[in-house]
Amino acid sequence: MKKISLLITLFISISICSNAQVPKLQSIFIYNFTKYIEWPASYTSGNFIIGVIGQSPLINELNNLSKSKKVGNQPIVITKFNSVSEISKCNILFVPKNKSSELNDVINKLKSTSTLIITEKEGLAKQGAGINFVIVDNKQKFELNKTNISKYNLKVSTSLTNLAILVH
Repeated sequence: MKKISLLITLFISISICSNAQVPKLQSIFIYNFTKYIEWPASYTSGNFIIGVIGQSPLINELNNLSKSKKVGNQPIVITKFNSVSEISKCNILFVPKNKSSELNDVINKLKSTSTLIITEKEGLAKQGAGINFVIVDNKQKFELNKTNISKYNLKVSTSLTNLAILVH
């Protein structure tokens, strides 16, 4: 039943969106990704940390979502990092478009962690992100790179894979 709920939510979210709706849709997507990505045991207790590097309107949306949602039994905590050097342990790290040029530094910083890297600029799933938000025909969609996700010791469900634009 949960899989059907995710599918319905994602298909509704994929509807035509304006720029003002993008952060809200992305926050919903990110929350739903947590249901279909498996983290190692050391990442499944304490707070579920979603980090954002730099400024992004997504921070406000994620903070709103974190007030009423949990990932399993873990409270969601949103952490803003001003620079790559500030990045610490997190379950998810969102790299907004204005920080895309720092993706290689982010990857180097997180290479020995189990962090899902999510971006929002065309081509970044091929350059190291696990998930990359894209707009296709005025609809919010996402690319998924299973190889990049598995590099971080994460497992992605087939249900999520089936909804994604797969890249290698």
